[in-house]
Amino acid sequence: MVREFLKYLRYELNRSQLTVKGYGDDLQSFQTFFKNMDERLSWKTVDSDIIRAWMESMMDKGNSPASINRRLSALRTFYRFALSRHLVDKDPAHGIVGPKGRKALPQFLRESEMDSLLDQQLEKPEEYINVRARTIILTFYTTGIRLAELIGLDDASVDFLNGQLKVTGKRNKERVIPFGEELKVELENYIRLRDRTIPVRASALFLTTKGERMNRNQVRYEVQKHLSTVCTLKKRTPHVLRHTFATAMLNHEAGLESVRKLLGHESLSTTEIYTHTTFEQLKRVYANAHPRA
Repeated sequence: MVREFLKYLRYELNRSQLTVKGYGDDLQSFQTFFKNMDERLSWKTVDSDIIRAWMESMMDKGNSPASINRRLSALRTFYRFALSRHLVDKDPAHGIVGPKGRKALPQFLRESEMDSLLDQQLEKPEEYINVRARTIILTFYTTGIRLAELIGLDDASVDFLNGQLKVTGKRNKERVIPFGEELKVELENYIRLRDRTIPVRASALFLTTKGERMNRNQVRYEVQKHLSTVCTLKKRTPHVLRHTFATAMLNHEAGLESVRKLLGHESLSTTEIYTHTTFEQLKRVYANAHPRA
């Protein structure tokens, strides 16, 4: 039953392999839990009380509300599928409410920190790995793209004439993102150096020194290493640069709908969290500046 559901996600809904694996892991977690309760239980016989017990068990182990709700969402999706295919007679996950938790504000770098990183820390000799690192970080900061979108870029994704990047986002949806003169110059410089340094290479835009497409861990490492030189944030990931892009855009009076489209969010409510970030920054400015604050 689970295998059929995962095939449905991958081939009918066109979800990524990473997403499908996540659903599979979450369902395996629940199956292990109810089998440990009673070996005779199956997907057809578990009830809502068992699901609630599973949630309580996760809370007791210190899992965050976000983590528990993600697993509960996977279970809901699975049972809706199973019910629609007549694989079960009832949906025990229906009506179950997950734990509430305060949504953490996204972390971001200040503009002064990004200026220091790009204009000082990364102004190093024109070695390939240094130029590549600066180009990657500038691409994240000036376009707001996701990590998966960046490593999926090919040379053909870059339209230098019109100053545009074509990226493939979640659920294989394509969108076009404009970029400015600084990134254009940086990309042209990077590509010239890359082509001289790596004569035999893949079609990817960002390559290892062996000419292979960079993977997620390699990009994460480069970003974390360089962000560590200018900030003390606990998270120093490519996603922090995405947050930094969105915050900078809103701080400079970009419209929320425009930022939503640039980020590739389906819902405006997802983008609205950045308005809380900018308001928190505004409150700090007010508290520091107003004599009666």
